[in-house]
Amino acid sequence: MSSEQTPTTSDTTGPRPRRLTYAAALAALEGIALVAGGVWMLVLGVTGEPDDRQQAVTGGVTLIALALLPLIAARGLLGRRSWSRGPAVITQIMALPVAYTLLKADSVAIPAGIVLAVVAVTALVLLLNPETTRALGIRGPGNAGK
Repeated sequence: MSSEQTPTTSDTTGPRPRRLTYAAALAALEGIALVAGGVWMLVLGVTGEPDDRQQAVTGGVTLIALALLPLIAARGLLGRRSWSRGPAVITQIMALPVAYTLLKADSVAIPAGIVLAVVAVTALVLLLNPETTRALGIRGPGNAGK
């Protein structure tokens, strides 16, 4: 990490920009969706008749663990922590291939792929917006003294 990105908090004197709040809400929504999917897989794995019970349980636990990344990022974004933008952007980048895979399916997964793609692209635009960057106290190269 360069010295330009070392501050962990920003100037919190002003109100939080709406773009930052919306980005945090989208990250939290993705985290909640991952938790719900993980719990659903666990329940089906334990009570239902999955093809492979161990795989269903492992998948459910994995989804719940993956949900921590966007949930922690959402909390950091709401707190205007500069470190939180990285995990939030990574979450969106990871969501794009999943959305693409859902879009290529010949099933009811296509609408889910559309929603996931729209949410991921929207969140990326919000997270990379200059207003969001300033609110998080992230300075670009050559702006260390400003």
